Amino acid sequence: MFNEKINRVVLIGAGAVGCSYAYSMINQGVAEELVLIDVNEAKAEGEVRDLNHGMAFSPSPLKVWNGSYKDCKDADLVVITAGLAQKPGETRLQLVQKNTRIFKEIVQNVMGNGFDGIFLVATNPVDILTYVTWKESGLPKERVIGSGTVLDSARLRFSLGEYFNVDTRNVHAYIIGEHGDTELPVWSSAMIGAERLETMIAKREENQACLDEIFTNVRDAAYHIIERKGATNYGIGMSLMRITKAILHNENSILTVSAYLDGEYGQKDVYIGVPAVINRSGIREVMEIELSDKEREQLEHSTAVLKETIAPLE
Repeated sequence: MFNEKINRVVLIGAGAVGCSYAYSMINQGVAEELVLIDVNEAKAEGEVRDLNHGMAFSPSPLKVWNGSYKDCKDADLVVITAGLAQKPGETRLQLVQKNTRIFKEIVQNVMGNGFDGIFLVATNPVDILTYVTWKESGLPKERVIGSGTVLDSARLRFSLGEYFNVDTRNVHAYIIGEHGDTELPVWSSAMIGAERLETMIAKREENQACLDEIFTNVRDAAYHIIERKGATNYGIGMSLMRITKAILHNENSILTVSAYLDGEYGQKDVYIGVPAVINRSGIREVMEIELSDKEREQLEHSTAVLKETIAPLE
């Protein structure tokens, strides 16, 4: 007898980020079922109707509906984009107390309905809220994932691609650490195609200053976008879809998600953005890439800031 596997994703939060993610789902056809949950049920229902009207142009059939926490029982993945948004001039870490309260209630509702899948968290401050989700859910650390620095790394790849006039997809570079002001670029392992970044810079007779400027613009990208349009949503929506695809398609892809460290990089009991192998079980393993002395010091500082921020919440 034919047994068709149905991948169900529950999206909690029908704001700008959540809807950008849902729109990406419609266009990429990664799952078979998508459930939207929002405190504003009328908003969620309106978004569902709008999305369904484009289904004729989707690459594959997808059932989308406005649901409830009961729908989490059979979900493979719960994606959380709900919470208060970052205001102009506000840091991600300043959101922590307000969104922690919201998250505890959300996770309790999800787990109270028999959820046994994977959490994917996008709400800021994402590293801390991923940690809160893990603690509150009681799920194995491998099945609680934050969007981490996937978007930051994509921004870096785009900027380097512009600078060298090469396809973004041929740029291999990571940003790790907190998704925020203490993140850091791993210049020591960055590659443009098959050539090391430091070699490319030397050929141009450039110096570190050009890379520092690129990184500063990447790190502060969200502030610039929020000043101009009020929120970031397309980039993070597509980043979440990339992680979703890696999970549901069992890709074993390497992405800089927010993952729990248990000794890797000399750090313990913290969620932070690092390269990790992602597949159907969640985080298969954290990749401990070689860092320069300066990069290791920067990562230690980033970790310390996160731990200091989360300590009062426990």
